[in-house]
Amino acid sequence: MGARWYVGHTLPRKEVLARTNLLQQGFAAYLPRVLTTRRHARRFEVVKTALFPRYIFIRLDLARDRWRSVNGTIGISHIVSSGDLPCPVPAGIVEELSRLTGDDDIVHFEPELAPGDRVRLTGGPFTGGLGVLERLDARGRVEILLELLNGTVRLKVARELIEPIR
Repeated sequence: MGARWYVGHTLPRKEVLARTNLLQQGFAAYLPRVLTTRRHARRFEVVKTALFPRYIFIRLDLARDRWRSVNGTIGISHIVSSGDLPCPVPAGIVEELSRLTGDDDIVHFEPELAPGDRVRLTGGPFTGGLGVLERLDARGRVEILLELLNGTVRLKVARELIEPIR
């Protein structure tokens, strides 16, 4: 059967602790993280947070590893199971997330955007429109200068509705 990736359900905000303890026990553990902006004490700070809050991936060979001991690991609530056996993650998902993880230990899903980049709208009433990225905010909104009718119009849209033009 061989080693496969499984999912561990962690205690609230204990993903990093769970990963540390799993690694100390000799298990392979992967915690995909992203950068998020949070407000604290009247200022904003960028922090690493779990891509899937309260979940961590654990590589196990059920025939060889003492996988039941994962349930007793500090920071872990339980392994996600169906019946008596853990449920494996479909092949390729963890590998793809690992491929998208940079040296900074952060998952990068799309190309980085910066003010001044040329972009195309992929949804909404102005689909296909071209413009220049003006600003990105912490809530996932972007402000672009859309080229429309021999001029430019300032437009705020969701980050998911634009793509970079390379």
